Amino acid sequence: MTEPNDLAADPGERTPPADENAVTEPIPVEEARPVAGRAEDEQVEFEGPRRRARRERAERRAAQERAIAIEEARREAKRRASGRVGGGPDAPKKPARGVVRGLKMLLATVMLVVVGVGLALILYFTPVMSARNIVVTGTGAVTREEVLDAAQVRVGTPLLQINTNQVADRVAAIRRVASARVQRQYPSALRITIVERIPVVVKDFPDGPHLFDRDGVDFATGPPPPALPYIDVANPGPTDPTTKAALQVLLALRPEVAGQVGRIAAPSLASITLTLGDGRVVIWGTTDRTDEKAEKLAALLTQPGKTYDVSSPDLPTVK
Repeated sequence: MTEPNDLAADPGERTPPADENAVTEPIPVEEARPVAGRAEDEQVEFEGPRRRARRERAERRAAQERAIAIEEARREAKRRASGRVGGGPDAPKKPARGVVRGLKMLLATVMLVVVGVGLALILYFTPVMSARNIVVTGTGAVTREEVLDAAQVRVGTPLLQINTNQVADRVAAIRRVASARVQRQYPSALRITIVERIPVVVKDFPDGPHLFDRDGVDFATGPPPPALPYIDVANPGPTDPTTKAALQVLLALRPEVAGQVGRIAAPSLASITLTLGDGRVVIWGTTDRTDEKAEKLAALLTQPGKTYDVSSPDLPTVK
């Protein structure tokens, strides 16, 4: 038989009935997490390397975008605080300093050009700077009146209207003028400088003696200067070969020797001769080694003789 104590529980140990108002202890978070969340964690723990790399790249891009946005916001706030940007995102931006500087320089250049053109027009068309004085220098045998007549410049002509090259060409056309130079001297003068031709030889013609300069130009007719040597060629002139050869020899002589020459003859290019004032004769030959021949002749003339041959400078002779 079963004992009563085995069949019925002790009244003191009987479980009390449940109370609806009783406070129960909270279940721990780990125990309350849904089963689906745990499954996702397990899935993340076991994701493949490719999926992990994509996720990491996406996280880095998102972090960079956040950093850029923060930096732009910081710069915008700094610009607004310094007053460089105002009004809002749609407010007009101020032009760059380089653009402003370029516009200023362009404006200044245009103004300078306008002022320069205006000034040039004033000087060109008005007598503000005109040739009120014409200065002529270098005259000797050529007179000032000859130069002014050839220049054809009216007093009072604006300096900018005077073509100096044309004036110089007209003045240089005078027979006795070797060269001419014309210069404007602001504010009111024109300077004409001439170089006259210097006679080096003379030749007799039916109308009188003709003077020739170092270039063989026949520039004057009249009495020659004292001790001027005569030139004996068929057709003297600046383009005549024998004239050029004779003048080359004469100009190569030393001054003390050239002063003794009374006549230079060049019947041909290979037979040039000099006749000194005392009657002595110098056989020169061709124009080859002219400078060397001139040195040898200066030494030979110190020896007595009547004929001095330097046609071969290696074997000069005196007879």
